[in-house]
Amino acid sequence: MPGPRVAGVSRCGGNARGRRPTFGAKPATRCRRAGPRARVAPYCGAVGQTDPARVAIVDDHELIALALGDRIAAREGLEFVGHWETVDQLIHRGRPADLVVLDLSLRDGTRPTDNVARIHRWGAGVLVLTAGENPYLTREASRADVLGVVRKSARPDRILDAIAVAAAGQPVVTTEWAVALESDPELRAAPLTAREREVLELYALGLGAKAVAARLHVSESTVVDHIRRIRATYAALQRPANTKVELYQRGLEDGYLPYPSEP
Repeated sequence: MPGPRVAGVSRCGGNARGRRPTFGAKPATRCRRAGPRARVAPYCGAVGQTDPARVAIVDDHELIALALGDRIAAREGLEFVGHWETVDQLIHRGRPADLVVLDLSLRDGTRPTDNVARIHRWGAGVLVLTAGENPYLTREASRADVLGVVRKSARPDRILDAIAVAAAGQPVVTTEWAVALESDPELRAAPLTAREREVLELYALGLGAKAVAARLHVSESTVVDHIRRIRATYAALQRPANTKVELYQRGLEDGYLPYPSEP
């Protein structure tokens, strides 16, 4: 049986789009792996493979979940697989999903970081929904390997666009996520060199190592070495950057990458 999918990491060779994630982007072409709990591998670029991304909701506010579920079901490229009130219910009774839209503050007393970790082990990426009532929990969620943090009060079309982007394995950067990262007192900036910052910006925003090398007029192996050192630097600060999504998040946290403006 294949291992769990890590959010934002391609099983088939990297970001096929090679550009910055934006609201309203359509999900990338996807490929299925064999098996009863096969997951979607983003950015695979396989010709003719257009299976919809499976999206589940974990939220104990039933009206919100039902309204959002109907919109997901009607969106081209997405398949709504169900709504559960807790992560326990999702894991033990839910259908396989590629993305879980997770309520930040569930009434069962569970913590966001624990819920995110359990969903990742189960095999799906996570997009967090928040009412914005608890900045501490928002910061906690932002430190987890989530694909983004979105307010429930955002326009329905913006929430749906964010779900489509996250379902393709792309980070969804919103004002809520940016504020949570900027105000987090536990973050320590990584001391990257000027060249490492250049590599980080190009690589984390979507280019592959070969394209970064061409842009900077260096060898691909040099770029790979830079990426390895960047990850080692963050690991030493106990701020893992093992995936492209995590590299993107670390760059935002330290001010090495610009926050995208929201129209």
